[in-house]
Amino acid sequence: MRKSKSSSKEAKGEVSPSQLIDARIKQLDDWRGETLARVRKLITQADPEVVETWKWRGVPVWEHAGIICTGETYKAVVKLTFAKGDRAPSRVSEG
Repeated sequence: MRKSKSSSKEAKGEVSPSQLIDARIKQLDDWRGETLARVRKLITQADPEVVETWKWRGVPVWEHAGIICTGETYKAVVKLTFAKGDRAPSRVSEG
């Protein structure tokens, strides 16, 4: 897994998106953190080339040739939003 996109911010010693996701999981310190960590692990197992990013003022995002999904946490839910488009499986016709 590639942890995050390299950027000039990281070169300056700022926190990487993966570190921000780690911090969010630790900050939640309840079932939501455990759930987000479990989902993160499943995503990285399914796609070892996934890139973790941090967008929209604090939303973990997993990407590979575009957004795969986001992982938003709320008081009562952990919400995964999956992107549509080119990532959808293609149908194969037999003929």
